[in-house]
Amino acid sequence: MIGELFLNFNRGRYRILHLTWFAFFLSFVVWFNFAPFSTAIQADFGLEIGQIRTIAICNVALTVPARIIIGMLLDKYGPRITYSLLLIYAAIPCLTFALAQNFSQLVLSRLALSIVGAGFVIGIRMVAEWFPPKEIGLAEGIYGGWGNFGSAAAAFTLPTIAGWVAFGAVNPVTGEAMLNWRMAIAATGIFAAVYGVIYFFNVKDTPQGKVYQRPNRAGGIEVTTQKDFWLLLAMNVPLIGILALLAWRLNKVGFLNPTALYITWAFLAGLYLFQAYGCWEANKALMTGKKHYAPEDRYNFSQVAILELTYVVNFGSELAVVSMLPAFFEGTFDLSKQAAGMIAASYAFMNLMSRPGGGLISDKLGSRKNTMAILTAGMALGYLMMSLVSGAWFLPLAVLLTMTCSFFVQAAEGSTFAIVPLVKRRITGQIAGNVGAYGNVGAVAYLTLFSLLPDWGFAGAAGNRIFFQTLGVSGMIVAFLCWFILKEPKGSFSEHHEGEEDYIHPPSFEEKIEESLS
Repeated sequence: MIGELFLNFNRGRYRILHLTWFAFFLSFVVWFNFAPFSTAIQADFGLEIGQIRTIAICNVALTVPARIIIGMLLDKYGPRITYSLLLIYAAIPCLTFALAQNFSQLVLSRLALSIVGAGFVIGIRMVAEWFPPKEIGLAEGIYGGWGNFGSAAAAFTLPTIAGWVAFGAVNPVTGEAMLNWRMAIAATGIFAAVYGVIYFFNVKDTPQGKVYQRPNRAGGIEVTTQKDFWLLLAMNVPLIGILALLAWRLNKVGFLNPTALYITWAFLAGLYLFQAYGCWEANKALMTGKKHYAPEDRYNFSQVAILELTYVVNFGSELAVVSMLPAFFEGTFDLSKQAAGMIAASYAFMNLMSRPGGGLISDKLGSRKNTMAILTAGMALGYLMMSLVSGAWFLPLAVLLTMTCSFFVQAAEGSTFAIVPLVKRRITGQIAGNVGAYGNVGAVAYLTLFSLLPDWGFAGAAGNRIFFQTLGVSGMIVAFLCWFILKEPKGSFSEHHEGEEDYIHPPSFEEKIEESLS
């Protein structure tokens, strides 16, 4: 498959894969266009450290409900329309953030922009439609890894671009080169919107002759046993609870007054009840005894719950670390913003090979669950080592450790989504949406912890140490769950997806031409 990926990059399923990972790449550039400019924006607006860290939390907050909602829309309308509209939408919050004049406008536009982070689940379904189970790990890894590289591209290039469009202006107080961050952030949104139009006219939801499977009912995840229904309701609690935590944090920095906080909490309680009602409607026949699933049509929702936890500790930690790493290197090693951004990009740079590598290992090792456990444990050890990094370290050694830790983090992400499409085919979008949303649950939780830690002198170093230790310990706990509780999906290495045994990929137009000429 690897050779075909490059030799046939503009044909059939490989063309779809390339167009789709680039759509995800742009969504990540947009999503993480704030982190490289966090200290510059803090200085321009005169923000306190708690306020700038709150903006970082807002950057991942609404991705939680957005991934669930987009997962439902995806299963109903297909990835082509859903991805195109999301990319076009990205221009709106980018422009409003670039034009913001105060802290409140920064928060509101960043909350709106966090919805763009939900784009990941769309491509998961698109790639699953075009690739068989035996290749799904590598294909989804390439999609996720090369797309995730957008955060590294943002950290590496946007400060330089912002310096160029500032036309060499210098801050009269500090003597540092000024950054036109507004122009750089606006440009990312405009470019994403243009590509959204291109994507719409150049992809199809499925190969020719293949039917796009949709869930029996939209509105909530379909489960196949009554016990799983109650577990589903329980696993929905953190999705709403993390938004309640965000509201509390916004109250602490003065964005929400006490009355607004209580109103928000009441709204979130109502949202949970509404979500629970949607789950009931989707599973009413099962819960009232009117419907029973044959053994071959059942799946175990507890496996989805464990996959959600794996995404808390791998992707959730990545989002949190990417949001704080430029400032971490800038403060720990006394670097310039541009240098810190480029060095911090080494963490996300590993996406190019580590996430596809995780998917490939999952394809080849013979056990997807063991791959998941081993990579998660390696990630946990990496974070525990990063908690020891200080200004006394040799900088290249710190960068090497960062890249090594990043390999395990993103390979574990690839391993997670090598399993997700194999759980239950017709609700892949909703499962991917929920698992993906848990990544943002982890990010908000980790970043909220980080926002409460001290940021000055020795105390600041202790705060960074506590942050990385928290990531490491939580990773070890989940690695234990993967090794002893996670089960191997049915048909993990088969030639066809569930329900497609009789489907044979038809030849492309180009393949028909070649056959007629031979």
